[in-house]
Amino acid sequence: MTLDPDRLDPDLKVLADPKRARIVEFLLDPDLSCCSRDDGVCACDVEAFLGLSQPTVSHHMRALVDAGFVRAERRGRWVYYELEPARFRDAAARLHAFAEAAEQAAPATTVLPATTVASR
Repeated sequence: MTLDPDRLDPDLKVLADPKRARIVEFLLDPDLSCCSRDDGVCACDVEAFLGLSQPTVSHHMRALVDAGFVRAERRGRWVYYELEPARFRDAAARLHAFAEAAEQAAPATTVLPATTVASR
């Protein structure tokens, strides 16, 4: 995989937002209460979990959906969300490519033994 900072930067921006990180965490292990099902988490449960207004949750969910990390499906008057594992793997692979490049570019380092400070 080639290094492409222009593709990695938007991924990091989307996932770095604290509210979005909490949403992703909730989608990983949801506390289903209102109308969520096994095949998706209802937007109302995300709102209740975050304690945010519907427009605010919609804004953050839209960013996650647009970036491909979350899939949204309208069912009647509700929207259900699910994570897209392949998209997270793709972002992780790009980040891993940067880590490998950094390791190859870094000079060989020698680990020095720890020194002790004599007490007085």
